Order: sequence, then C-alpha cells, then structure tokens
Amino acid sequence: MTNINVLDPGASPLDYYGFELRRLREAANLTQRQLGEVVNYTGSLVGQVETARKLPTAEFSERVDAALGTGGLLSRLVELVMRSQLPAWFRQVAELQGRASEIYSFETHMVPGLLQTKAYARAVFGALDQTDLDDRTAVRIARQRIFEKECPPLFWTVLSEAALRQAIGGREVMREQLAHLLSFESNPRINVQILPFSAGAHAGLQGSFDVYRFVSDPTIVYTEGYSSGHPTANPETVTDCSLRYDHLQAAALSLKDSAELIRRVMEDRYGEQLA
Repeated sequence: MTNINVLDPGASPLDYYGFELRRLREAANLTQRQLGEVVNYTGSLVGQVETARKLPTAEFSERVDAALGTGGLLSRLVELVMRSQLPAWFRQVAELQGRASEIYSFETHMVPGLLQTKAYARAVFGALDQTDLDDRTAVRIARQRIFEKECPPLFWTVLSEAALRQAIGGREVMREQLAHLLSFESNPRINVQILPFSAGAHAGLQGSFDVYRFVSDPTIVYTEGYSSGHPTANPETVTDCSLRYDHLQAAALSLKDSAELIRRVMEDRYGEQLA
C-alpha cells in the first residue's frame, strides 16, 4: 500500500521538496510507480523522496522536471536540499563558495572537495564513519554544481604532491581521481598546480586554507579543523594568506608540468599492474 505520510513543507527543505514532488505527481495523475517508470527509477524510490526518507539527486530532479514540465522547479529546490544536509558549521562556507567569483585553495594532503570524484569522496567520508555514505557523498558532489552556473567562479588549487600519493580508496579510486584532475587541463577556469616535494620548506607549512574573492564583498579566508570551520575577513589574515598563496603558486610547478606529474604518478603508482 502506498505510504501517504503528510509532510509539513515548512519543516525543512527536504520536506518541502517531497511535498512539491507529490503535488506535481498527483497533478499529473500519475502513481509513484508510473512516475518511476517514466523517469527510470523505482516507484519505491519516488515514494521515499516524497516522504523525505531519501535525498533526491540532481539527476532525479532533472528527469522529473522534464517528465512533468515543472520549468526546472525541482532542480532549483535540490540545491537548497543538498545545502541543508551539510553540517551546520559548514553551511556558511558552502554559501560563500556559491557566491565567490574567485576561489583559491591550498591543500596539504587530499584533493579539495570541489574537485573530488564520487568514489574518492566516499572513501574520505568512510575512513572513520560508514553511516549514510551515499547521502553524504551526494551532498558533497552537489556542491560542484557551482561550476555549472552561467558565470562559474575561477577556481585555482595548489595541491601538495602528498595529495597525489596518499592512496585514498585504493588504486582504482586514485587513478580515477587523478584522471579527473587531468580532465580540467583545457578548462581555463579550473586550474590545478602541484607543489612538489622538491620545493622543501614552503609558505603553506601551517596548513590548508582557502581564499574566497567576491565582486563587491570583502575577501574571506577559510581554514578548517576537526568538525569546525573558521571563515574570517580580518584584513591582516587576508593579506597574510594572500601573500602565502602567491608564494605557493610561485613554488609550485607550472600548469603544464603539474599535469605531467599527475599523469606520471597516475601511471607509475596507480596504473594497471600485472599479476
């Protein structure tokens, strides 16, 4: 029997999404099973989304929008849903990333979330906590939709060579992740530089950080600890970290040489191995 839970659309973005999905489906005179057949999902999954027991994905939302002629309503709502699922301390950061015109990221040991593959992100999340891995991974990947905006941000990352060699998720996961980094070679708005071990002491030894620049708002520096984030617009911090980033870029390999190192590590360390 179909679950007919009545959701309070004001309870959360997820509840509102489920309420709207049911309203649109019923207006089209379709059962959950019928809608599922149209969009190539199970009726059970449609029901779980409608009752806020399952997170909708961007792909699911796009298919339902197309099937029901919603004008993209659910695709717009899914961004709010995904953001609401972020840890409370990180929501402000996601909002800053969504508004930034330029993002500069330095990472000491792993690929930044905005460039992670699904398998890599899942391995990162699952290192200590295996609960709700699918949903937590989907929420992280959804943040990457900022690159699909009409005016996406300029994204520049300097990665320590350690991020290439730390085998998160195993050989296949790392090979896919490094191939993903290489896929941005021809994209002038997403740039990846590698800080090689040979650089020795460098300006980022105190840890990873991001710099967010905006069209009209003050620049923000973001650092992160265990289950906490620290955005600040303090002028001294912004000046210091901006200078550090300039030095990190100067010490890092060029874009071309960075791609060559990524390619070499991908083949030498994570390539196919004979039994």
